[in-house]
Amino acid sequence: PLQLIGPAMINAAKRATVPVVVHFDHGLTKEKCIEALELGFTGIMFDGSAGCEEDNIRLTREIVSIAHKMGAAVEGEIGHVGTIGEDDTDEADMYTTAEEAVNFVKATGVDALAVAIGTAHGVYKTKPKLDIQRLSQIRASLNTPLVLHGGSGLSDDDFKNTIRSGIAKINIFTDLYVAARKALKECDGPYLDMRAEKVNAIKQVVMEKLRLFNSAGKA
Repeated sequence: PLQLIGPAMINAAKRATVPVVVHFDHGLTKEKCIEALELGFTGIMFDGSAGCEEDNIRLTREIVSIAHKMGAAVEGEIGHVGTIGEDDTDEADMYTTAEEAVNFVKATGVDALAVAIGTAHGVYKTKPKLDIQRLSQIRASLNTPLVLHGGSGLSDDDFKNTIRSGIAKINIFTDLYVAARKALKECDGPYLDMRAEKVNAIKQVVMEKLRLFNSAGKA
């Protein structure tokens, strides 16, 4: 529950020795986004991409207005990044067009925009087909930072190509989850030892991605 996890995350962020953002990802309702803001989250993502475009724009615009008054940034999504296993990852009409992206940013005032270019949430069963040309067209049409969801499982070349073509933020939760689960399976010891192995496994993946994304040392 947000009320239990949120304060712990915010306290951890305050103790961090580098600048960090406490970001609420995939907020599906206006109420949950406001709850996160009131807890002290410094960034939120409102995801209305599964609904109609009109409602997505209207609700995102409302949340942007509230969040900006509270000093927080907002990420929105236009197009739809599907989830592996839910049969919603191959529809070309769910991909974001440059025109949609421009109209959405102008209508909502979001600080960052998640775009759909062929990635999906979860563990890929086959290699994803990324539309890099589409991404380049969106980047050429917008100055707003672009976000890639469903980054886990992409190749190093995929990451480099998306960054080169305009992606500024990448979500990689599943890679971290897989590393943590593997560490727990391989560790046969006391709970505290298992927890330490899990944390170290996540840390190693994060460090690897920081180097790959050319983000190391830039906090």
